[in-house]
Amino acid sequence: MKKIVFLPALIGLGIMYVYPAHAKDLLINTPRTTLLLQAHEGHDLRVAYYGSRIEASDVAAVYAAGALNRSAYPAFGAGCQDETALSVRHADGNMTLDMAVQGSTVAEEANATLTTVTLKDRLYPFTVDVCYRAYKNSDVIETWTVISHNEKKNVRLQQYASGFLPVRIGDVWISHLHGNWGAEAELTAEPLQPGLKVIKNTDGARNTQTDHPEIMISLDGRPEENRGRVIGAALCWSGNYKLRVDTRGKHLHYFFAGINEEHSEYELKPGQRFTTPELALTYSEEGLGGASRAFHRWARNGKVHNGTALRDILLNSWEGVYLNVNQENMEEMMRDFSALGGELFVMDDGWFGEKYRRVKDNSSLGDWMTDTVKLPQGVPALVKAAEKHGVKFGIWIEPEMTNSKSELYEKHPDWIVCPPQRNPIHGRGGSQLVLDVSNPKVQDFIFGVVDHLMQENPSLYYIKWDCNMSIMNYGSHYLTADRQSHLYVDFHLGLRKVLERIRNKYPKLVMQACASGGGRATYGLMPYFEEFWVSDNTDALQRLFIQWGTSYFYPSCAMAQHVSASPNHQTGRRIPLKFRFDVAMTGRLGMEMQPKTMNDQEKEFTRQAIATYKEIRPVIQQGDQYRILSPYGNSGFCSELYSAPDKSEAVFFAYKMENFVNQFTPRFRMDGLDPARNYRITELNRTGNPAGFEGKTFSGKFLMENGLELYMGGEFASKVLRLQAE
Repeated sequence: MKKIVFLPALIGLGIMYVYPAHAKDLLINTPRTTLLLQAHEGHDLRVAYYGSRIEASDVAAVYAAGALNRSAYPAFGAGCQDETALSVRHADGNMTLDMAVQGSTVAEEANATLTTVTLKDRLYPFTVDVCYRAYKNSDVIETWTVISHNEKKNVRLQQYASGFLPVRIGDVWISHLHGNWGAEAELTAEPLQPGLKVIKNTDGARNTQTDHPEIMISLDGRPEENRGRVIGAALCWSGNYKLRVDTRGKHLHYFFAGINEEHSEYELKPGQRFTTPELALTYSEEGLGGASRAFHRWARNGKVHNGTALRDILLNSWEGVYLNVNQENMEEMMRDFSALGGELFVMDDGWFGEKYRRVKDNSSLGDWMTDTVKLPQGVPALVKAAEKHGVKFGIWIEPEMTNSKSELYEKHPDWIVCPPQRNPIHGRGGSQLVLDVSNPKVQDFIFGVVDHLMQENPSLYYIKWDCNMSIMNYGSHYLTADRQSHLYVDFHLGLRKVLERIRNKYPKLVMQACASGGGRATYGLMPYFEEFWVSDNTDALQRLFIQWGTSYFYPSCAMAQHVSASPNHQTGRRIPLKFRFDVAMTGRLGMEMQPKTMNDQEKEFTRQAIATYKEIRPVIQQGDQYRILSPYGNSGFCSELYSAPDKSEAVFFAYKMENFVNQFTPRFRMDGLDPARNYRITELNRTGNPAGFEGKTFSGKFLMENGLELYMGGEFASKVLRLQAE
């Protein structure tokens, strides 16, 4: 077989060796899964199988038993009665495609194998590269397409999904996330019924505060955590998306995922290439939990920026002082937090504005100059103060936004998203507006916001990047009349360009994706961010549900989880400090409160809890998560476990969410342990007398099969157990 080989030293730099693949059958393999394609030149590309790993010797058995045998990337044209992944209007007005395999290549990357199958229309010079990246260090396959043509005039893309997968009819269920502000990532599981199931987003700027672009498909009936065959899918796009499952009178469910084409037809010039976002697929025979753990490993190994680095414990100023930041209270908060063992202080909204000072949320966005009334010595003095107190320093920005009451808007009214002929609709504060990130000048401005902060403060460690408004004014001063329908797409392509520039220049800068809470928990952005803000709702009880749903697709290292005040600022609920800490410790631990209002007993507990978290942080942030007792189970209890990859250590969490007389308490089993090893148990964050199991040793087999009796006390009680193998 002919090969083009580059020097091994260059492979480590991302350069690949590529060789042609002439085989009719293409096995796209991860360590434990296989996607089988039938790629015979001159014919349609077909998907034959997706499931547990098979080898070349098994291919004949797949066909003999009955393969899926469906088009791998259905295009509108021949047989146009079904849902399609691709639809175009050619330069001559023809709306059909007839795509056939022209060839394929296989390229070895550092941690993956990239297979590309080139499809070409039988009549028009129109080409689609269907790409599959199979990872070697996780059971995830990414698929996407690169669309191009050499017709005489522009071709209009009317539908351009990232990928398609057929699923056999059966007792098939779909699990997905939905919600709203303060109640993100609520979990729904439902059987797939005849008809067309659509999950989509039309926000324009944020895409996960309501529905999510991820689903789990359970093939063996009602979803279970650790049993049953499950297909997981996550679309890696930060803008409007559409997931479709077509079950209309067929023997298969047809699953499509990609950019939402509504109001987003895309003109493709001759020779121009359009790349769709990746659709990440995983397959597990270990239930929902197995699919989640596959996504988590894939994320930590590259889909989340610096995914293998341990995250710092931080204090954010927002719920402590809101917009009322000043030199004195910022230094006071960082000093108090340092005394508790904290590592990073983040100054939130309210620090900027000269002509228009940010004293309310109705002005100043875009004017990223320090408010010298609040901070007479500027941000550099706070960075220096943080160093004095032994903590790192971070800052809040919202660089994609402006206010009508701002110097930026006065200078550049044409930089906002809004058609020139219309008056803009305003958002937060009655004056917020979205900048048109499709405009290269706006891209330069946004990059400059970060670049200026870093140039002025080289030791600035962390940026909280917020996005508090939807696109409410469709239209662009920058885009030409024939490209107005590009706005929803080009906005996010422009945002990606900005983030790539930032990451190229500041790879060690830690950034959080915030968007009115959890509006940007998306793999479309996570390659550029270390974490996302899970929700503006910091109530520990409701956070159990929000964090549980989010964990279906995202690892704990990416989930920012904060201990807040009691009564909680969103719900008014009063919850013990221990419960609040125990809930927040299952992600990146932080605080969202004013330390000086804590009494001595609370401060001492906080010091101990922070010190404890530092010990177990590697297991929580880099370990395997096992969800055990769901808060959605209506039992009043919840439990989960994090296990080190080698199962040498684990941390178990149990929560009691309600209290009744003579309430039944379940026996708490544990998953994810080594049945052949013995584990010594220590209770962490304990506030009462030691339990009978304290310091005792149990086999992993016993703990997984029988579990422990835990006395949980009253309402909002919790237990954290550390298990160390002997």
